[in-house]
Amino acid sequence: MQNKPMGTIRTPTYMLGSVDNALRLLQLLRDAGAIRLKDAAAELGTAPSTAHRLLAMLVYRGFAVQDEKRMYHPGPALGVGPASQGWTRDFTDLCRPHMEALATLADETVNLVIRVGSQARFLWTAEAASILRVGDRRGQVLPAELTAGGRILLAELPRTVLEQLYLRPADEPHISKGQSPAYETDRRMAIGEFEEFAHELEAARNLGFAVNVEQTEEGVAAIGVAIRNGRGAALGALTVAVPVTRYRQHLRGRLVAQMQAAVRGIEVDVADIAGPDVPNSTVQK
Repeated sequence: MQNKPMGTIRTPTYMLGSVDNALRLLQLLRDAGAIRLKDAAAELGTAPSTAHRLLAMLVYRGFAVQDEKRMYHPGPALGVGPASQGWTRDFTDLCRPHMEALATLADETVNLVIRVGSQARFLWTAEAASILRVGDRRGQVLPAELTAGGRILLAELPRTVLEQLYLRPADEPHISKGQSPAYETDRRMAIGEFEEFAHELEAARNLGFAVNVEQTEEGVAAIGVAIRNGRGAALGALTVAVPVTRYRQHLRGRLVAQMQAAVRGIEVDVADIAGPDVPNSTVQK
């Protein structure tokens, strides 16, 4: 049978402009590694608001993440997230035995989370054996300020970085959530809301753990504890997700102590991991 020569790639008869633009952004993220909103708009030949809406959807689906400087990077759904420079794989492998032991001990689901900009990325899940349990969260990307792991990692940041991530400039108009898709991933807050948020993070840092009660999923609560390397830099967070019906009994019981013991064991193993190359990733003492 004679092989037919491969033909040239032709433009589809029914070209979907928005789909094509989203795919072009994916290619740009893959090849450039990091892009600014204005560069994305220029590449597509669209208004910045259009590019913002497309990038917002890519962030929502995990194909892109935003850092403190509002640069967009490849997200975990592309398999080449901005933090995937070798350390995250080693970090995950070293954490997994401790996570599985904790999941068995507490009979609740344990997650490993890192922060990338204002996003919390779930690297690994050790599920509990209980019939009523929280499921696997691997690969999810959620707003860091809503998750237990994200909040305890945000609590490690100096105020200047928190302001870059979340404080809305006084001269910028407020646009309600849901009013425009372009603003769905813009988590910036007015000064009053920001001060309350910063106070909550300080309280979590003093306690040594953060909580999330039904902020990301109805019926689910979580507790997060930071994991540090030998230099004291926060690499990620260990979280335990529980049905909200069991949350208060765990908060009054031994779960936090069990998590802290697991983290101490992890920190021995990950002491030599440098982590992300972010100079302001730890709290300024």
